[in-house]
Amino acid sequence: MTRKIVRLFKPLIRRAIALGTLLLRPMTVGVRGAVLDGEGRVFLVRHTYLPGWYLPGGGVDPGETSQAAVIRELREEGNIEVEGRPELFGLYLNARLSRRNHVALYVIRAWRQPEPPRLPNREIAEAGFFRLDDLPAETTPATLRRLDEIGAERQRDEIW
Repeated sequence: MTRKIVRLFKPLIRRAIALGTLLLRPMTVGVRGAVLDGEGRVFLVRHTYLPGWYLPGGGVDPGETSQAAVIRELREEGNIEVEGRPELFGLYLNARLSRRNHVALYVIRAWRQPEPPRLPNREIAEAGFFRLDDLPAETTPATLRRLDEIGAERQRDEIW
């Protein structure tokens, strides 16, 4: 009997959760930072909870600007201190995650890393600089597309 009730109410519960999410979080914004050095390398991270290598980043907190968020995320994930203002490269729809999720991509060329990243931790398993022509095999397709766009080897897309 209990299974029947759960099966009966499951679609209603899903709709209620979706509606609540829409009302409470009409749009989410994340950031990613492409930290480039003078040797043709980019800083990538490998998370503990997702497969693959990514540009560092995360969510924009309530009351926080996207620029402040990317500066914070780079400090947290890579011990990278941005010097000057990060360059906003593009704003993308990340429809795979949600139709309301957007990602702001910043390019950072002026930075310093006073100490190596604090690794590993509960979020970041590995991090490091990689040559653009010798990226890890597990680099995510979206990361590869963004790097090609930054390098002008690919036309910019609006979809992450």
